[in-house]
Amino acid sequence: MTKAVFMGLGYIGLPTAAIVASKGIETVGVDINPNVVDTINQGKIHIVEPDLDKLVKEVVDKGMLRAATAPVPADVFFIVVPTPFKGNHEPDITYVEAATRLILPLLREGNLFIIESTCPIGTTEKIEHLIYNEQPELKGKIYIAYCPERVLPGNVLYELEHNDRIIGGVNKDSAEKAVAFYSKFVMGTLHKTNARTAEMCKLTENSSRDVQIAFANELSLICAKAEINVWELIELANKHPRVNILQPGCGVGGHCIAVDPYFLTAAFPVESQLIAKSREINNYKPLWCAEKIKNAMLEYELKHAKKPVVALLGLAFKPNIDDLRESPAKQIVQNVMQSEPENLLVVEPNISTHPIFKLTDYNKAYKQANIAAFLVAHNEFKTLQWDDDKIILDFCGIFKR
Repeated sequence: MTKAVFMGLGYIGLPTAAIVASKGIETVGVDINPNVVDTINQGKIHIVEPDLDKLVKEVVDKGMLRAATAPVPADVFFIVVPTPFKGNHEPDITYVEAATRLILPLLREGNLFIIESTCPIGTTEKIEHLIYNEQPELKGKIYIAYCPERVLPGNVLYELEHNDRIIGGVNKDSAEKAVAFYSKFVMGTLHKTNARTAEMCKLTENSSRDVQIAFANELSLICAKAEINVWELIELANKHPRVNILQPGCGVGGHCIAVDPYFLTAAFPVESQLIAKSREINNYKPLWCAEKIKNAMLEYELKHAKKPVVALLGLAFKPNIDDLRESPAKQIVQNVMQSEPENLLVVEPNISTHPIFKLTDYNKAYKQANIAAFLVAHNEFKTLQWDDDKIILDFCGIFKR
């Protein structure tokens, strides 16, 4: 029986490991956090993703998935660990290197070694050199590939199986070997290329989306100054058969679109001018939103001689999920709270508690608020009715006014 080891049990590692295990492949997930390991071995999960809890319980109960704090010998090894930044948005691949070093003593002839972590261009080749420098007897005898994930939080299980995947091998045989394994659990088309192109493809996809969102966000800034309804404008512009402008928001968050462009701007600062400027625009948008809220609060206080009750609606980085990573909404809330900590009602319907913010039910918060700032377009917020007695700041298109 084929055996797979996943180094990292986060938002991508755990769902992928569970799907692989569901295909009859003995799977071991490795995480340095013992609480995560214990949770998974109880058939439970530590993240929120629709239907993942059921799948994990099923494969754990069947003995096809277990978690551990250290890797074990296997046929296929996946690296699915974070790639954080050093200062000045410079990517840090030390987690990838550390996970590789843990695996090194276990590698044997015929093994398949796959990196899924988002990486700077050339990382897979660098890891290949690391492996062969430490274990020269394995040179030419194992298979090394890079295969980036491309999933949407909230729909991860479906997309892991149905989306096309890019498979980049350090050589042709490695690409073929990786394709053969991914075909066991991916129904989408598997596209073969080299590792460097696959690394660039991942960064290109999310940088492209960041640029497109920046255009929409820049339009929203222009329209606010020109007193034009940006939502109506974009709807009308998109009537053109070759125009497809995205919807603006209060910024860009998550651990992909808000992060991946920096892998290119750090390595190619002269060449990545548009990408860098788009990052600037999207980073500026939450600051602009926070200033709009604070100005509305000041105007209310001057007019009514009392401080307003302000509902800040949304903390997640996108609608209908619990993920707060790199969230512009959270950044806005923190910004407003630093200048005026009183009378703020923080709302996030997808989580029950937060270590910093006291959360309020969205209906209660909206009813009590003098100022309602919509930061994330959660479905729950779309059930609320426009109230002329309130100051409504709609940064995410709830009412499109």
